[in-house]
Amino acid sequence: MHATLPKKFQTQVEVSKAHIATLRVVILLLALLLAGAIYGWTAAPQQITVHIPPQLQGGAQQVVDHVPAPNVYTFAAYIWQQIHRWPENGEDDYPANVFRLQSFLTPRFYDWLESDFQSKAKRGELRGKVRGISEIAGRQYEPSRVVPIGDGAWIVWLDVEIKEWVNDLVTKDVRLRYPLRVVRFDVDRERNPWGLALDGFSDGESPKRLPDGDAKDSK
Repeated sequence: MHATLPKKFQTQVEVSKAHIATLRVVILLLALLLAGAIYGWTAAPQQITVHIPPQLQGGAQQVVDHVPAPNVYTFAAYIWQQIHRWPENGEDDYPANVFRLQSFLTPRFYDWLESDFQSKAKRGELRGKVRGISEIAGRQYEPSRVVPIGDGAWIVWLDVEIKEWVNDLVTKDVRLRYPLRVVRFDVDRERNPWGLALDGFSDGESPKRLPDGDAKDSK
């Protein structure tokens, strides 16, 4: 024979059971939220890239992984000048530069530069040659010099002055415009933190000699 609890105690037991059931639901929800947080933490990228434009006087609001046009131009100008700076001897400096900077070149453009070196070397154009290259004064970055062409690619119009010497004698002093193609190239951030690469020249374009003088040429 079972004793019947007084109604007062029955009510307290029912309340306790309801409270325990509520706590179980809360615990289950917290466990699900924790599992979701752990998954999100493990699935999140370990690194993000934010490209900061060089001019910040007016502030900047950047989207993760968006590459501003000034950064594209700066990358193209820097790498191109590094490739074509031959302080000792073009026969040695040119291939050494291309090899050293290969992480900033697409494979096809690396092969093109290697072929260009081979052909110039066979003609004796590099032996004993010293080269300096610099942007033409007054023709540095402006928005029109970086043209997006879609799919993470741009055309950079780079105006430079090239001087070459052989035995301290100036053999070349020219101004050239290069239509450099830049593409996204996020292959190895340790070797290439820019996530960009030179990919040759714009389709249907080639380097063009510029006339002397200070007037800007239309592209």
